[in-house]
Amino acid sequence: MTTTTTGPDFVSFQVRDVERSAEFYEHAVGLTRLATPNPDAAVFSAGGASFAVRTPLPGVDLEAIGQVSGGIGVWFHNPDAAGLHERLAAQGVPIVQEPFAGPFGTQFAFRDPDGYVVTIHSKA
Repeated sequence: MTTTTTGPDFVSFQVRDVERSAEFYEHAVGLTRLATPNPDAAVFSAGGASFAVRTPLPGVDLEAIGQVSGGIGVWFHNPDAAGLHERLAAQGVPIVQEPFAGPFGTQFAFRDPDGYVVTIHSKA
């Protein structure tokens, strides 16, 4: 019997400091943090999928990897992408791509504390 794979339904970033990244995604980006019994991860509600920041898996050396987000695109929706951009820029968050009108509404990209590039878009 052939089965169909669906998803993604859960995305996690391996980070250097879980609490620092959790604070960033909760307070700067505005994700809703969920209660979790896992001391190695902070989990967030992110629409249809869940998102987490977690300690690196065994054998993963983030320092040796260098640019952590190379080639992977993670996008979040925010109906006020322009307003979120202003708040992040005012906090000194590195903006990788300034806001522009694209096929997914207003969109921009920033670099998180571990170097992951995240895109925000406004179109539902």
